[in-house]
Amino acid sequence: MAKGQGMRCRACKQNALFVIFAAFYRETHNLCEDYEFAFRFKTWHGLGKYEDKCGDMTNAFLNMLATRDWILTDGATGTNLFAMGLESGDAPEFWNETHPQNITKLYQMAVDAGSDLFLTNSFGGNASRLKLHNAGHRARELSRISAELGREVADKAGRAVVVAGSVGPTGDIMQPVGSLSHADAVEIFHEQADGLKEGGADVLWLETISAPEEYLAAAEAFSKVDLPWVGTMSFDTAGRTMMGVTSKAMVEMVANIPNAPVAFGANCGTGAADILRTVLGFAAESPAQAIVSKGNAGIPQYVDGHICYNGTPELMAHYAVMARNAGAKIIGGCCGTMPAHLTSMRAALENTPKGAAPTLEEIVEKIGPFTSASDGTGSDAAEPRARRGRRNRD
Repeated sequence: MAKGQGMRCRACKQNALFVIFAAFYRETHNLCEDYEFAFRFKTWHGLGKYEDKCGDMTNAFLNMLATRDWILTDGATGTNLFAMGLESGDAPEFWNETHPQNITKLYQMAVDAGSDLFLTNSFGGNASRLKLHNAGHRARELSRISAELGREVADKAGRAVVVAGSVGPTGDIMQPVGSLSHADAVEIFHEQADGLKEGGADVLWLETISAPEEYLAAAEAFSKVDLPWVGTMSFDTAGRTMMGVTSKAMVEMVANIPNAPVAFGANCGTGAADILRTVLGFAAESPAQAIVSKGNAGIPQYVDGHICYNGTPELMAHYAVMARNAGAKIIGGCCGTMPAHLTSMRAALENTPKGAAPTLEEIVEKIGPFTSASDGTGSDAAEPRARRGRRNRD
């Protein structure tokens, strides 16, 4: 079994007799080494369906999660689509129908750059977001098309590639502060999840969530759909989400969800340095699930009327290795991350042996300064002061 795989199920509190039985069963049935983890994961969490050979798990994502040391996801959606001509203010999800060749190109660029997994063009594809474009009634349809296009690309890849059905926030504030009820949020997420499943998504991928109430509503909705799911939040406010969630609080929340995600973590936020600090916060809590790190390619800057990200492929290569060393298993980019970044990230992950978790000083040295003095947990009093300049990196 690969190092660390057995630790992911520590929350299941399996006893020694079960471990002995699993090892014996593996040997007597001539199964691969990862079967013990896969068998335990399915038995205790009820995820997926497994055959008597490790490679025959029926869900491509769960198979990859159980047998790989790391998984490289895709990069930006919006940044790449804007480069293809998408206008600011337009709903990218309409392009699933009107410009399918561009969406197919988006997915293919990620695969060609080495991604093991890419997200569908459905981030804003829920009814609440689409109603701003008078298309709330098309949420299920447009999400389905996004996954169908992705399925075509993945099935022709010639290697294992996972289609992750992207589900973004509703854009509404939930009760009691806002007007969106829990029941309505569940219905909104359920509708989109059904469409993504119909289109062929391997896994549902909740991302850029700020409020725990919305995360929990999505979890309930996804329990109605027979697919595993992943959920990430955006820690963009001094180490917390906009609604005040810390890395520690997220681990505690995920641990208590009946329909828990198979992986959780952070995406977007501010910059690569900050998300690495958040990943360290996740890992410090020894979560049962795999950790996701999908950071932006540097810091956004306004240049000649356009938003640009200052992270180079070399910087993102350093980030990818540090994310893995910090405890993330699923690693990728978010805003500003282009195919060139992904290519460098994959090369770095393949060619750099896993090392010790980076210190905060090492993150600042390699990636650049943090955007806030704290990650919100109160555990980083000795953190180095963020520098105004950024040291040149090879």
